Amino acid sequence: MGQQFSPFSKEELMPKPEMLEVLKQKGNLKIGIPKETLLEEKRICLTPDAVSALVANGHSILLETGAGLGAKFSDSDYSEAGAQISYDRKAVFGCNIILKVEPPTLEEIGYINPQSVLFSAMQLKTQKKSYFEALAKKRITAIAFDYIKDEHGVYPIVKSLSEIAGTASVLIAAEYLNTCTNGNGILLGNIAGVNPSEIVILGAGNVGEAATRTALGLGLKVTVFDNSITKLRNLQYNLGQMVATSTVQPKTLKKLLRRCDAVIGAVRGKSRTPIIVTEEMVQRMKEGAVIVDVCIDRGGCFETSEITKHSNPTFKKHGVIHYCVPNIPSRYSRTSSISISNFFTPYLLNIGEMGGLENAAHFDKGLQNGMYFYHGILTNKTVADWFDLPFRDINLLIL
Repeated sequence: MGQQFSPFSKEELMPKPEMLEVLKQKGNLKIGIPKETLLEEKRICLTPDAVSALVANGHSILLETGAGLGAKFSDSDYSEAGAQISYDRKAVFGCNIILKVEPPTLEEIGYINPQSVLFSAMQLKTQKKSYFEALAKKRITAIAFDYIKDEHGVYPIVKSLSEIAGTASVLIAAEYLNTCTNGNGILLGNIAGVNPSEIVILGAGNVGEAATRTALGLGLKVTVFDNSITKLRNLQYNLGQMVATSTVQPKTLKKLLRRCDAVIGAVRGKSRTPIIVTEEMVQRMKEGAVIVDVCIDRGGCFETSEITKHSNPTFKKHGVIHYCVPNIPSRYSRTSSISISNFFTPYLLNIGEMGGLENAAHFDKGLQNGMYFYHGILTNKTVADWFDLPFRDINLLIL
């Protein structure tokens, strides 16, 4: 037999040393921060201190003039921290990485350069199919910061903003119970010789826990309802003290609603929030009692709830004051901005150290979880099912 032909040379068949994967060299990020324009949004993704830290690490920040005013940060605060202030909105959207709190409008997507990176909330319930089609057309890589997980499997921004909303809900209820806002003239607190005010909290998640912690701190008589015994048990464990809890029993709930001064709705559902309190229950509540429906962004857990806004936040129905603003953290824009910035600063610094988003996403599964577009390819199955759009698994794209 003749010599068998081989398509490889002798050198090619020799064993080769193993090639280890090395991180790319540090990259310099060009970050654009436009001014928020929708839904009375006043928050901003980076504070001046965060900008200073990023600039010191070689990154550049282009900020639209007035972007920080809603959170009480001036243009001079940002320029002194090292940011460039731009009067050209299109130039800000032309940066490689764009940071926004609210998702961009279709007009704003038109300003974004192809193959750019967008960090913002997604707010699936308020979006239309055209929004996702526009992102796909521009081949944008889009990350919903409220879907990003940390190494413990927690959604850090969601948890932080939930704490703000929960704490604020009790303070809002206290505000609308005072006489100056035509409330019942009741102080949410525990004063010597006066029976403590009563408050009902529906839901024992992050929002409910923060609301309960605040209410207990004020010395209120608190009852928390949730259909998950595990959540109720965890609530008591996290608070480090016993608090009255119950599963959602209509008879018990009706009795407490009739005599409470305020009720906080903090229930979460997989899609629409289930209605816990019927209109008939609201009718039986005290005249001038306050409802704060924190879950109104998902339909609300009170049958009488209707969406309101910061400029006109309340309405009365059956003599009960309803507060149903969907983005409560924006009411406390400076605190919320600092909270969001505390998340973004180390994240962006890490992306820079890893050589850019591509390499960072390869190693960071939590970042992959927040990514719903990768170079214009939809990678979020929930969005795909909701709007009947083609979907690809992110693990097949980032190798």
